[in-house]
Amino acid sequence: MLLKYFYDDQLAQASYMVGCVKTGEALVVDPMRDIAPYLAAAQREGLRITHVTETHIHADFVSGCRELAAATGATMYLSDEGDADWKYGYANAPDDAGMHNAILVRDGDTFMVGNIRVQVLHTPGHTLEHICFMVTDTAGANKPMGVFTGDFVFVGDIGRPDLLEEAAGVVGSKEPGARSMFASLQRFKQLPDYLQIWPGHGAGSACGKALGAIPSTTLGYEKLFSPAFQINDEQAFVDWLLSGQPEPPKYFARMKFVNKHGPALIKDLPTPKLSSRADIDAALARGEQVFDLRDRNAFADAHIPRSISVPATNNTFSTYVGWFVKFDKPTHLIVSDPAKIAPLLASLRSIGVDDVQSVASGDVVKDGPHQTLPSLRADDLAKQMRQHAVQIIDIRGAGEYDELHINGAKRIHLGYLPDRLPELAQDMPVVLQCASGYRSQVATSVLQNLGVTNVISLSDGKDVWAKYLPTSAGA
Repeated sequence: MLLKYFYDDQLAQASYMVGCVKTGEALVVDPMRDIAPYLAAAQREGLRITHVTETHIHADFVSGCRELAAATGATMYLSDEGDADWKYGYANAPDDAGMHNAILVRDGDTFMVGNIRVQVLHTPGHTLEHICFMVTDTAGANKPMGVFTGDFVFVGDIGRPDLLEEAAGVVGSKEPGARSMFASLQRFKQLPDYLQIWPGHGAGSACGKALGAIPSTTLGYEKLFSPAFQINDEQAFVDWLLSGQPEPPKYFARMKFVNKHGPALIKDLPTPKLSSRADIDAALARGEQVFDLRDRNAFADAHIPRSISVPATNNTFSTYVGWFVKFDKPTHLIVSDPAKIAPLLASLRSIGVDDVQSVASGDVVKDGPHQTLPSLRADDLAKQMRQHAVQIIDIRGAGEYDELHINGAKRIHLGYLPDRLPELAQDMPVVLQCASGYRSQVATSVLQNLGVTNVISLSDGKDVWAKYLPTSAGA
C-alpha cells in the first residue's frame, strides 16, 4: 500500500492518496479544488485514480471531488448519511460523459481499491452526514491500519459542531451536534489504540479550536492526551466543546451550498481579462467589488477609492477575501504583476470566488482619483491618547484578545465590522488594531469602502504596541 499526504498551508487542509501498488488503483480522500498535485503524484507512482471520496460536505473550501472525478473518470463515494437537507444534490447527476459516477455510502459499507479495503464509519457531530474511512491493506494484514477522520478527530482536538448554526444559519443545531459528537467519540473509543489517525486539518483551521500542527496521530495517543477524550460526562463535554470556538468566516455558508449542490468545474469558469482604470471605475459604479492584492505599503500610499486591501503577501489572504466577498457580484483584482495571477486565482477559487472578471496592474491606480490609507505607529497613538479621546477597536479573535489587549480597547472581530458600524465612535478618531498590522489595514480599507472616514490603521504589531500602550489579559 502507498500513502501520500497533501497539505494546503493557506487553508490548513489535508488530503490523501491511497494506492494499491499491485493493481495500480488509487483513492484520493478529501481532495482540494486544485487537482494538479494528485494527477502529478499518480503519474510519478504509476497509479490510476479510480476512486475519490470526501468525509463530509465541507464548509471551509471548495471540494475537488467532482473536479477530480471529471478529470480521471474516477467513481465518487459520497455520504448518504444525515437528513434530507444535507444530502449531496449532484450525486445522481450525469457527468460530462453522460455517465453516473457516484456511489452513495452509509455506515458499515465497504469498497475495495485494489487490495485495499475501505470501511465507512458514520461519525456525526461536526456535520450530520460526516463519515470516516477505515483502511485495511488486505495484501498483508487482516486488521485495519488507520482511519481518515476528516473533521471528526484532529491531532489534539475534534471538529466543531456549531458551523451549521454559526455559519450556515441552521438555528438550534449546535447543541444536538455536540451531543452527536459525544456519542460518536464513545463509539470511536472502542477501536484499537494502535490505529493511525489521518485528519483533514491542521493548526490554523477554523474547523476546531486547538488543532495540533503534527500531521498525524494515533487513537491511543488521543485517548491519553486530547481533552475531548478525557470528559466522560455528556453535558460537561457539550459545554466544553461549544465554548471558545473561533468566529467562522462568512464564506463558510457559501461553501456548504456550493459543495452540497456541486462546484463548477474549473474549465467552465471565466478567464479574467486585463482591465484599465476606466474598466475598474465602471465596475465600481455598477456596484461590483475590487480587491487590491498589492502589498500593504503600495496600497497605503495610493489606492482606488472603494477598493479593499487584502495583501496577497499573507499566506492566508484568500480567507480574508472570504469574509467580505459578495458571491452574487463579479470580482475584480488589482495586483502588482498580472502575469503572475495564476496562483492568486487558484487561492481565490479554493474558497469559491469564481466570478473574477478582470485583473489590473497597480499602475492603473494613479490613472485617476486615488487616496491614501490613514495609519499611525504605536508611539504616536500613545501621544494622541494623552492629548485627546481615541476609540481603539481590537479586531482580533476572542482568544487573542483574552491573552493580551490594550486597556480600554473594544473588541469587534474583523469580519463583523460591517454589521456593527453603529458601535464606532462618530466624534473621535477610531483606531483599528490587530496583532501585526495586516488585519487592521484590511479593516480600515473595508470601512473606507463603506464610507467611514474617521478610521486609522495601527500599523505596528503586538510586539510594539505592547511596549507603548497599557495592556491587560483576560476578557
